[in-house]
Amino acid sequence: MFGGFVGVAVGSIGIVLPGLPTTGPFIFAAWCFSKSSPRFEQWILDLPGIGPMVSDYRDGRGMPRRAKILALVMMWIAIFISTVFLLDNLWVRGAVWALGLIGSWWILIRIPTTENL
Repeated sequence: MFGGFVGVAVGSIGIVLPGLPTTGPFIFAAWCFSKSSPRFEQWILDLPGIGPMVSDYRDGRGMPRRAKILALVMMWIAIFISTVFLLDNLWVRGAVWALGLIGSWWILIRIPTTENL
C-alpha cells in the first residue's frame, strides 16, 4: 500500500511539474492498491482525468494519438532544458537522454495508439 501512496504523490506532483510523469505513477499506484486496498484502487479509477486513462491502459486501449504527441513533446522539452541548462555532469546528462529514449520507445511502441481525441 505504501507504493500506491508514493505513486499518487509522484503523479500528483507531475500534474503541476513539467517533465515529471503523471499517468504512469497513477497506473503503478492503482496496481499497488489492487493488491492491498480495493477502496483506494477504486478511488484512483474514479479520479476525473486520471481514472479513465488508468482504465484505458489496463484494458489495453492505450493512449489517444494527441495525448502521445503532447506527452512526447513535453518530455523532450524538459529533457532538453534539463540537460542543456541545468545539469553539469556528463554522465547524468547521458542518463537523462538514455531514459528519455527508453520512455519515448515505451510510449511509441509499447502503448497502443487510439484515434480518440
